[in-house]
Amino acid sequence: MMVADAQNPLRGILFKVISVVIFVAMQVCIKSAGTGIPAGQITFYRSAFGIVPIVLYLSVLGQLWPAFHTSSIFGHFKRGVLGIMSMAFGFYGLIHLPLPEAIAIGYAGPLMAVVFAALILKETVRVYRWTAVLIGIVGVLVVSWPKLTLLRDGGFASEQALGAIAVLCAAVLAGLAMVQVRQLVQTEKTATIVLYFSLTGALLSLASLPFGWVSLPWSSFLLLIAAGLCGGVAQIFLTESYRFADVSTVAPFDYTSIILGIAVSYLLFADVPTATTLIGTAITVSAGIFIIYREHRLGLERKAARRASSTAN
Repeated sequence: MMVADAQNPLRGILFKVISVVIFVAMQVCIKSAGTGIPAGQITFYRSAFGIVPIVLYLSVLGQLWPAFHTSSIFGHFKRGVLGIMSMAFGFYGLIHLPLPEAIAIGYAGPLMAVVFAALILKETVRVYRWTAVLIGIVGVLVVSWPKLTLLRDGGFASEQALGAIAVLCAAVLAGLAMVQVRQLVQTEKTATIVLYFSLTGALLSLASLPFGWVSLPWSSFLLLIAAGLCGGVAQIFLTESYRFADVSTVAPFDYTSIILGIAVSYLLFADVPTATTLIGTAITVSAGIFIIYREHRLGLERKAARRASSTAN
């Protein structure tokens, strides 16, 4: 996010794990707030109160005003639309699904990013990564299929099916948002991307007010504020983790969220993960880690090629 620090992989991993823990806490707050809250209202609290720790963080570093400078306001708006739609679908699914299943289905997002990077950015994706993506999608379907087949049964089961569909939609939109971020980082600072996403997210969510927000009891109100603050703090730790370690080093620790999600869901909501959830999650996580490993190897090869080229010249 800021000027690069000396590599310290252990600190980077620690910050990454802290960010995962806080993001799961954010999800728990949203799930605990209740089932009758519109998704747009939830995303407003998540975005608006998420700005608070980010602004304080940038102010302490003396980089708040420079973060407002941008040469791609439309790019930020596009990223904001995709991101806030993904959050809205994801939060709807989170409310109607057990926490571990919502997390596991959400792992389809990085897989979709690989697909969209090939289709939109014309990145070269070879057979290894395509295979991993297909295997990962199979894992996601293993988790979500039992919910999707319950649509015909109606009642609570159909709510869970709609929740699974919502999280799948969120994953597709998240993949598109990741591609948009890849385009933004060519000209924009990470601090600028994070700040504008929170601002556009809050404004776009506020536009859903006329479509029927609900009056919140104090408990839900405070939980949603806590969710927003958690989201902002988690974003700071996530960004800081990349200052001290390569993306390929810290990215696999994203998957610790499923372990934490299963434990928290069991303790707080008495949700016991099904065999299909565990099997599908294992398949998806394995595919995701392989893609990260493959990206790391390709990165090393590109660096070696650049060094060889510069030496030859």
